[in-house]
Amino acid sequence: MTDALKRLSDEGVAIWLDDLSRKRITSGNLSELIDDQHVVGVTTNPSIFQKAISQGDGYDTQLTDLAARRVTVEEAIRMITTADVRDAADVLRPVFDRSGGTDGRVSIEVDPRLAHNTRATTAEAKQLAWLVDRPNTFIKIPATEAGLPAITETIGRGISVNVTLIFSLERYRLVMDAYLAGLEKAKAAGLDLSEIHSVASFFVSRVDTEIDKRLDAIGTDEAKAAKGKAAVANARLAYQAYEEVFSSERWAALDKAHANRQRPLWASTGVKDPSLPDTLYVDALVAPNTVNTMPEATLEAVGDHAEITGNTIAGTYEDAQAVIDGLAKFGISYDEVVDLLEKEGVDKFEASWNDLLKSTEAELKRLAPSEG
Repeated sequence: MTDALKRLSDEGVAIWLDDLSRKRITSGNLSELIDDQHVVGVTTNPSIFQKAISQGDGYDTQLTDLAARRVTVEEAIRMITTADVRDAADVLRPVFDRSGGTDGRVSIEVDPRLAHNTRATTAEAKQLAWLVDRPNTFIKIPATEAGLPAITETIGRGISVNVTLIFSLERYRLVMDAYLAGLEKAKAAGLDLSEIHSVASFFVSRVDTEIDKRLDAIGTDEAKAAKGKAAVANARLAYQAYEEVFSSERWAALDKAHANRQRPLWASTGVKDPSLPDTLYVDALVAPNTVNTMPEATLEAVGDHAEITGNTIAGTYEDAQAVIDGLAKFGISYDEVVDLLEKEGVDKFEASWNDLLKSTEAELKRLAPSEG
């Protein structure tokens, strides 16, 4: 089953799992995925934690202790999620060591309610890094306007960052600029740049979901023929931007100081449209120095029947640009779509965080000791 996954890994694509739960850690499942399916990293988000904590009784022991201490619900969530990330980081530590710190990473997100507050996001990033206390952690910071200076400040302090919720090419370039600025700040502070890593999570499937909905509303044969193409084109153009930025003179100066490139990470790679191949956002985005974080169903599909045939991004930039430019003839504004997706992305994570607050609060009340 793992031949396609091995080929993908051999092409320079780091395979990460877009899921985490305590059961996955304690059952040995995460170790099995590392050993058998070439998984070398894990990403989390509020939706993943909300699902994990609300299902089963894997967290009852810790929740009972937290309830006995009468901690706030926010503190309980941070204790639970950082414990999972810490344990997962320990499982992945051998991968981290073998890869020289590039992989073997586990990501944990700042409170999404802080997405538009630079100062609070930076403070939260520092706190999470301290709480988890593992070198193979990524702190996830959203690529909002307020998030950009927080990325620079966090990187400048030597904390590795996974920048999340990137949809637009313009914003992606600003993310890379923020990373380089952070490295320059860290260099000026005398920090070892070789120990600072980052990935930039460029979201894929949601682009097709929104644009294809608009193409369906138009309903012409030409519009229907354009479906299922924008997301891959957008991601391929992002890789073009990555190649440009990390071959620049500005980067060369940091490279001499042993800095690490900020790898593009393809996020939201589960295919939502059943009419599209279920491995589309893996097969079509194969290129060196990238990460593909997959939900387990996509990971299994790739291992079962994906056809990995080498680099599928090189030489595609002209066609990809034509796909994005072609949206205008249907009256679809690329800028409007990506702006909407960013707003919805932040809103969805905030809603999941609020659901997590509610379910955790209910569990704390259920398990609270009786008075006296």
